[in-house]
Order: sequence, then structure tokens, then C-alpha cells
Amino acid sequence: MIWQASMNIRFKSINGRSLRKLMFTRDLEMCLMAAQSEAKDRHHEYLCVEHILYALLHHDTGIRIIKSCGGNVDRIKQDLEEFFSQQETVGEDNSPQQTRAVQRVLHLAIMHVNSSGKASADVGDILVAIHRESQSYASYFLQKEGITRLDLLNFISHGIAKSRWKKRKMKI
Repeated sequence: MIWQASMNIRFKSINGRSLRKLMFTRDLEMCLMAAQSEAKDRHHEYLCVEHILYALLHHDTGIRIIKSCGGNVDRIKQDLEEFFSQQETVGEDNSPQQTRAVQRVLHLAIMHVNSSGKASADVGDILVAIHRESQSYASYFLQKEGITRLDLLNFISHGIAKSRWKKRKMKI
């Protein structure tokens, strides 16, 4: 397990390499803990990518990124609420386990950080990784809003909002 929500974030290894030095930003850690709490509060057996997206949609940075990429935060939240209502629940003393999709998303975010030379993964890196998890409803909900991976990358890398990027593209 790459990440586990608790009072102490624990990092294990990927391919024998310790993740202790590869940190998540404080904001991202808070979002991941909120996602774990959301899954637990809803009595879900698994922590899914959708729980992470839901937590990001309740964080200022996540909201700003989604809006800048042309997405409607309230519609995505509504889609996620409907998704959650269809999930099976377990007893109250559950500790939701990460799905493999969550592990892939965290791994992708860390690999993105490594390749970009950044010191830590942030909310934007996780949103890009969620978008790439094409078999998840979270990715589908982002795409349904017209948010592309390029939109996310343009905004998190260059601060270019979708509307500005489209206008610039049309001039070229």
C-alpha cells in the first residue's frame, strides 16, 4: 500500500525504492485523509478513486483547478453522490481498503512528480492521475464535464485556464 490514512501517513516502497523522501504536499495529505474518512463515514468497504475526487472537490485548490479547466464542481459532486448511493455498505467498524485503482493513481502521481523534478505531489498531480485512470467513474465524471488531461496539465504547469488556452489555440 503506497499511502494509508491515519494520524501518521505511512509510506511503503515501489519497486524496492522507499517513498519516505517522496512526499505529498500538506494539502494533498489532508485530501487523502478526508477521502479515507469519507469512505469510512459512508461505511464503504473500499477507498476508491471516487472518494479521492470527492475530497478534492471540497478543497479550494481542487475547486480552482476544476473550474479553471471548465468543469462544474456541483455537477461532479452530484454525480459522485449518486455513485456513492449505489455502493454496498459494511459494518460501522470498517477500515476501508484501497482499491488497486487508488494505488495506481498514487503511483502515477508520484511518477509524474519524479519526471517533472518537483519535490512533492500536489492536488493537481492527483487530478491528472485520476484522469488517466480511464476505467474509473471519477475519470468519466471529469471527462463528462469536458475536462481533458491537457486542460489539467496546462493549468497546473502554466496557470493557463481552459478558456484562455482555447482562445490562444484558435489564434495560432
